[in-house]
Amino acid sequence: MIPLRLGCLAALFCLAMAGGVVPSSVVLAENSFFVVPALSTSKNDGQDFGLIIPVLNSDAEGNLRTLFAPMLIHNSYLGVRGTLNYFHYWSGGSQMEAVGSYTEEIERKLKFRYQDPGFIEGLFFVDIGAQFFKNATKRFFGLGQTTSKHNETNYTGREIQAHWNFGIHINDVTRLSVNQRFREVEIQPGGVDDEPYAKDRFSNVPGIKGATILAHRLVFQYDSRDNLNTPTAGTRFEAFGELAQNFDRGKEDDLMYFRSGLDIRKLIPSPSKRYIFVARAMLQLSFGDGIPFYEQSSLGGEENLRGYGRDRFIDKHMVAFNAEERIHLFGIKMFNVNLECEMVPFVDMGRTYRDFKYRQFNDWEITPGVGFRGIVRPNVMARVDWGYSKEGGAVFAGLNYPF
Repeated sequence: MIPLRLGCLAALFCLAMAGGVVPSSVVLAENSFFVVPALSTSKNDGQDFGLIIPVLNSDAEGNLRTLFAPMLIHNSYLGVRGTLNYFHYWSGGSQMEAVGSYTEEIERKLKFRYQDPGFIEGLFFVDIGAQFFKNATKRFFGLGQTTSKHNETNYTGREIQAHWNFGIHINDVTRLSVNQRFREVEIQPGGVDDEPYAKDRFSNVPGIKGATILAHRLVFQYDSRDNLNTPTAGTRFEAFGELAQNFDRGKEDDLMYFRSGLDIRKLIPSPSKRYIFVARAMLQLSFGDGIPFYEQSSLGGEENLRGYGRDRFIDKHMVAFNAEERIHLFGIKMFNVNLECEMVPFVDMGRTYRDFKYRQFNDWEITPGVGFRGIVRPNVMARVDWGYSKEGGAVFAGLNYPF
């Protein structure tokens, strides 16, 4: 929910400049702050309107160092929300994020995350974080690719999460890392009054009574991209295997289950880098009985099938393909930082599977769309994407590229 509003910022800048409208702002030395309206809509989250007052601090070269963004939003489902966001960026690529949010109805959020890709003179990679949140607009349609829109239900996901990731750089483009994550989930009544409660309709689905999960992951990554956050060229390949334990399983469910996956990305720029073609292929597999539905593979949302709401299709396995053309529109120095704007036509396709025994190429979903991106290199990218599907359209905004 929170990155959605921040993601609108840079896109609003791009659209405002294209239309000749500049948000109200004040620049003080290397600090600047401004006021922009926050208007957004999401297939699951409803409509928002309010104000965001970002305060930016940049160095002498125009590189963004800190972003503090208080916001006051009214959501059509949940009422008034107040949020404080703080981001800090260091020159070596390290970054920190801290978020606190309180909503009139149900939703709460506290989050902290720190990443350092060059820990101890560039030898290691470190990523640690924890968060508590209550998301009151989650949806569940049942398991499988052919679930009907009429099966839509709502629930609140109350979660406590923590993770650490420690990697060693084998060479300049290859990394091997180990990861542990803790996840405690409780399913509670949702905040969307006109949708039935997921627990009432899907009382026997694995995970509907909650879960306490401890997972251990091994990751191999090859990454030749020229930047981790705002790349323009290169290839990224990642393969992982994860062994997870569910301590709140049912009597007939497995204590442990296994997940694995591949994620391949390729960026092909034109000589001027005004046009960048980007493609991604994903495969995720899950093995075990009684895997909680929110731990299985899913399609829908801002990262893979942008014409549908988050987690529209859920099953054990998933295959997805994405392609987009990132078209540079213009660049401008604004609020004491260098801002670049992109327009991005895209197409997403994918399918979930219970198994791969039959109908591998039936019932694939294809969602075309277009997005607008605002980039403050080398650390920040914000976006608004609109995708179309058989169930209508969906709008997503957030920080960072979808792939």
